[in-house]
Order: sequence, then structure tokens, then C-alpha cells
Amino acid sequence: MTIRQFLSEAYPTRSRKGAWQDILSEFGLRSDAADQGLESFATASLRGDRQSLLLARLTAGDQTLSPLVRRPGGPIALISLDESLGMRLGSETLLIEAGSLVIVPAVGEWQLCLRKSARMIVLSIADSLFPGHKAGLQTLKAPRHYVATGIAAIFIKTVETAAGEMDSVSELEWRSLEGAIADLFVAIVLQAETHDAAASPGSAALFHRVTLGIERHLHEPELTALRIARLEGISERYLQKLFLQNGESVSNYIRERRLQRARAALVAPGEIRLPIAEIAYSCGFGDAANFNRLFKERFGLPPGAFRSRHLEKLAANTNAEQRGWPLSALVAKRLQQRSIDTGDAFADSDGSEAEAGSSVHHVLAASAATVHWGYFSRALPPVLEIRSGDTVEIQTLTQHASDAPELMIHGDAGAEDVFYWTAQKKSVDRRGAGPIDASIYGRGAGEGFGVHICTGPIYMKDAEPGDVIEVRINSISPRPSNSPGYEGRAFGSSVAAWWGYHYNEFIQEPKARENITIYEVFADEGYAEALYSYRWQPQADPFGVVHRTYDYPGVPVDRSSVEICSPVLEGVRIPLRPHFGVIAVAPREAELVDSVPPSYFGGNLDNWRLGQGSAVYLPVSVPGALLSIGDPHAAQGDGELGGTAIECSMTGDVTVILHKKGELFVELSYPLLETPTEWILIGFSHPNYLAEFGKKGQGEVYANSSLDLAMKDAFRKARRFLMESKGLTEDEAIALMSAAVDFGVTQVVDGNWAVHAIIRKSLFRV
Repeated sequence: MTIRQFLSEAYPTRSRKGAWQDILSEFGLRSDAADQGLESFATASLRGDRQSLLLARLTAGDQTLSPLVRRPGGPIALISLDESLGMRLGSETLLIEAGSLVIVPAVGEWQLCLRKSARMIVLSIADSLFPGHKAGLQTLKAPRHYVATGIAAIFIKTVETAAGEMDSVSELEWRSLEGAIADLFVAIVLQAETHDAAASPGSAALFHRVTLGIERHLHEPELTALRIARLEGISERYLQKLFLQNGESVSNYIRERRLQRARAALVAPGEIRLPIAEIAYSCGFGDAANFNRLFKERFGLPPGAFRSRHLEKLAANTNAEQRGWPLSALVAKRLQQRSIDTGDAFADSDGSEAEAGSSVHHVLAASAATVHWGYFSRALPPVLEIRSGDTVEIQTLTQHASDAPELMIHGDAGAEDVFYWTAQKKSVDRRGAGPIDASIYGRGAGEGFGVHICTGPIYMKDAEPGDVIEVRINSISPRPSNSPGYEGRAFGSSVAAWWGYHYNEFIQEPKARENITIYEVFADEGYAEALYSYRWQPQADPFGVVHRTYDYPGVPVDRSSVEICSPVLEGVRIPLRPHFGVIAVAPREAELVDSVPPSYFGGNLDNWRLGQGSAVYLPVSVPGALLSIGDPHAAQGDGELGGTAIECSMTGDVTVILHKKGELFVELSYPLLETPTEWILIGFSHPNYLAEFGKKGQGEVYANSSLDLAMKDAFRKARRFLMESKGLTEDEAIALMSAAVDFGVTQVVDGNWAVHAIIRKSLFRV
């Protein structure tokens, strides 16, 4: 099984256009982006070859596709998954609705216009898969549009399923799929011809009806032109004339269809052990020796050798690139995925982009008016406007303060304002990107599809898409409690929750449990100590909704309803690693985006290295950038295994710098971290899940993440960074990564799992 992958951001900018054009040329297509430069996000996953069936999932935008001047092969089928597409046909435009099918001819003057991030399936079938129907298919002179009804709906669903499962289907199963898809393809085209043709004995309708009858009786050795004519109620002479008009004789057509059916059966999963003679008889051949001769003449090998070669190829593909245990004994490979990238040196950036002497210091307090809870949005009005080089003292609150409100909320005016919730009023109603009426699970407004309290957004003057925002962390410190009796002390909470990596791996009873540990944070001494812990018990929120698990943020815990365990982690001191888990600019795609899965816009990065003295660079996607900061942590380990860090409200001082497009990087399309000694690139299972999965992205990303995909993305980003910013060749970059770059697990709990690559600056003398 060979799945070919393309991810635009895996390639250095200078080679990206050519690589994308190579992918499209497999289908006989070209893109005007190959002339203009491929700046939009693009991906492709392909399986098959041009000699049989070639199937691909494509994501692309802001370009026009058209056929190559000399395009080989048969028609192309296109299925738009999310958005309507426009196809120009001379002076006219054909609207292709999402979920519908268009079949375009091998040559022509059509153009397919892509906007935004269009997701589509592209299918090309070689003539060899539909012998006997070439003449019928050659009548396709212009693009033909099919809505998802009848046989077209069956074809669309079949192709969508095949495209979605192409990485998990065996080679034997794939060969069976080829035949099924080809038969449906022919049926659709001929059905259209039948509909358009005049109802006469010589029409395409009659030819189509006759070929279907042949398929039903193909297994009969005595099937002849005379028998077919009698079955259809026409003369044998007229039948022969009908087939000659379509390019071949009746006998040749029957023989070809039998050979094609036998070829598929020889390698079909359910028939791989059947004797060759039995397959020959089941396909209508009355003599095994004659079948062997005809098969060798048609396909170049006797049927036995054809089957053996197929099995050898399958075994070779199965064991390719596999160290240790054979692949057949392990879980099937997951689909390869994404990568991203950076540009030229940035380590010595001094903020010269800011106007000399014009920087301003701002204070942004946390209140119900200055935070948004559990989501990012390009539509949020900014709460502060800054210029490049300005500094901001920004207050951030942890959503886990409600785990111990008597320590982290009471007496704190800002926290009390944000967390205020009575039977009559909830000051921050929306908590998450879900429906405001909680019509899915009934948890509460926003459904908890996103949980982090984010301060902002902050509007950066003059920031435009394509620019880069740099956020420097000058200082970060815990927010002191103002609760009576605890004034000046700092506290945090860590939840081992149902979304944690551990949750299905308990060895002690009860095996389905969530545990909360409350810590005191000693900032001056640099450590945290556990005060007490408790197991989550069903909690009724002030609106009366009972939360049996930790499924909605900010539900105040009634201490009398839980059993306090103390002491806990006795004698253990946890070193502090204060940092902001969430630093994000607004994504360009959706109005409301769940704050949990990180992506190209930053977000829930959860990397403890993003603390004092570090910086993060984020690509701007919307005017003003709309920067938000939140999810403050006192400490976290790589992996964040249980589901959270030590979540602790923090106040930070940050400097925000705008780098205009092309000033600092060749191109930056993902979050890049910098410390005084390291560059850190974070690979995600799906680096741009909103574009990759389209409208279903905020659900699909949770179901399709893995460390394998995240590691691939981290490798690709590191490779591109070293090639573009350090001028290394690909071989040099790989050699350096293997010898000196540290890869580690960032987190396995945020929906979009992450692996980071740490590149030490000391590796480079200049």
C-alpha cells in the first residue's frame, strides 16, 4: 500500500509550487498558483496510479484549476465536500454545490475556481478499467453536473468512503474497489447518455440496457450474440450493428468483460484461495486452457503468475520501511500528515519595527468585560488597541479557580466578576464554541467545547494577514489570593480528568474517576506543594444542571460534597515552570473556534518553555491579529498526561511586536517558540485541522490525532526550518536532526496532539 502525501508547508517556499504542480499533473491538471506562487494552505493524499484508478483528497484555495494541454487518460470526477465551487465554461459559470459531482472531459476549455480552503475528492480512471464502454465515454464533450440522487448518490458516497479509508484498505481490497468504482462511473455516464438520447432502438439507452443484461448473464458459458438478442427482443444482426457503432463486436465485448471480471477475482480478498480453474468457470469460460491463453494474451502473464506477482508486490509493500516486528503484526500505519515552517534568522530581533520612543505601557485587567471563555473568534470586538513595541501588563485567570473558590476566587474582585453565577445570572454565559442554548448535551451555554479563560482580544494596529506577531514574555508571576485568611498566598489546581491520557489505564478501583489536587504555589522559593485532593462528585451548577463528570468549566465545587484527602504528595516539592498555556491570534476560518485544540494560530500550546524570557511568533490571519492570552500554569510536565497542568492565575508583562510580511521570515505559517538558547518548533497531528477537515474539523480533530502524525509534522517543520533559515540541504538537515535535535511529547490531551523539536542555537557558530 502506497499513500502519497503532499503538504504545502512541508516544502521550502522555493520548491513548493513545483511540488504542487507535480501532484496536479497526475490527474492532467494544472493550477495558476504555479505561476503566481502557492501561498494558500494545500494538502493532498493520493492512492493508485494513472494506469488504473487514481484517487485523491485535496485541500486548496485561491487558485484556478484547468486541464493540461495534452492530457492523457479518461474523464475526471470531482466531488466538492464543503463549499460550492464555480466552473467557468467559456462565458458561462456552472455552480457545483457541496456534495455534488461533476465529471469533466479529458480535454476542454473548462476552469475550476477555488476560493477559501476548498476540500474536494478527485478521481481519475484509466480506459483499461472500462473496456467495451470507450465509445460511450467518448461522448462526454463537456463537464456534466450530477446532484446526489439515485446512482450518482451511491457513487458519491462510495468514492467519499474510499477516499476517507484509503490508508486502511489493503491492496487486495483496493483492487476490488477499483472495479466497483469503475462500474458505477460507467453507469452514471451511460445513464446520462440514456436520458439525453432519443428513445430509438439505436440509441445509447438500448446499448446501455444490453450491456447490463450481458453483465447479469456473463457467468453463462453459452452466452452468445444470438442469446443476447433474444433476451433483449431484437435481431442478432441489429445487435452486432449496435456494438460496432460503439467500437467493437459483441464477442470481443463479452470476452473482455469476462477477462476483466476474472482479473479482479484472482486478487479479490474473498477469492484469493480459489483455484484458477474455478474462477475461470465462474466468469463464463468453459475451458481452463483457453482461459489461460486468452488471459496471457490480454495481460501479458498467465493467471497463476499474475496472482503470484500481485501477492509478492503486496508482501513487499507490507514489509517496506518497517524495522523490528513485521507490519502485519502491528497496527496499520496511520495516514501521514502535515508540516509547517519558518524563515530567516530572528534570534537577534531588537523590536526596531516599533517607532522610536513611541512604545506605550498598558494594563489589561481581568474582568467579565475583558475575557472570553473557551473560544477564539475573528468576530470578537477588541478590548485593547496597541502599536508594535507596546508592553502590556495582562491579568489572566485559570478556569480551575472554581475547584477551590474559597482560595482562588473569594475576595478577588476580578475573579468574582468573571466567575459570578447565581440561579438568576451568569456574568460570562458562553463557555465554549458550542451552541449558546446548550442544545447538544445540555451542559451550559457553549457546551464546554473549549474551556480556557482568555484575556483579550488585543488589536495590533496595522497588522494584516501574512504579517507575524511576536509576543515576548518579560515576566510572569502568580496572582495572589485576596480571600480572608489567605491574603498574599497563591494557589493552583490540577485535575486528572476524563480527557487525560491515563483515563482508560487505571489499575485500582474505582476505575472511572476524576481526581483534583489543590496546590500552594511558593513563587519566591520556586516550588509548589500539594495541600489536599478530592475525587470529583456530581456537582449541581447554580442553574440546576448536574455535572456527573468534569464536563463544563467554572462549575463551583461545593466542598461539603467531596471527601478531602490530606496530606497528599507528602514530602514532594514540584519545581515551578510558570507560563501561559494559551497564546493565540484569531483564526481566519470559523466564527467560533474551540480553545482546546492548538493549530497554526497558536492557541492551547501547553509548552512550559513559553515562560519568562521566551517569545512566540504567530502568523496573522485577520486584520489586527486579535491576540488573546490565558490558561496560566504554575508548572507542567511534557505530555500534560492527566489532562491539566498546575492551573494557577497569573499576571504577565509582555511586549508585542509586529513584523510585516517578509521583513523577518521567508514565511511563517505556524507558532514558533524562541528561548535565549533554543528554537522550538511544535508539530501537531493536524497543523491546520480547520482547513483539513472543513466544517467538521472541530470534531474530527479529536478523533484522528496521534503521536505518529504529530512527530511527522515536527520533523517536517524542523527540516524546513533548517533548510530555509540555516541554508542546509535536506540531507544535512536530516543528519543534524538525528544527531542533535531533541524531539519530545508536548501534550496528549488537547485534541490535537503535539510533539516539539528543540534546536539549540549553540549548534551554529554564526
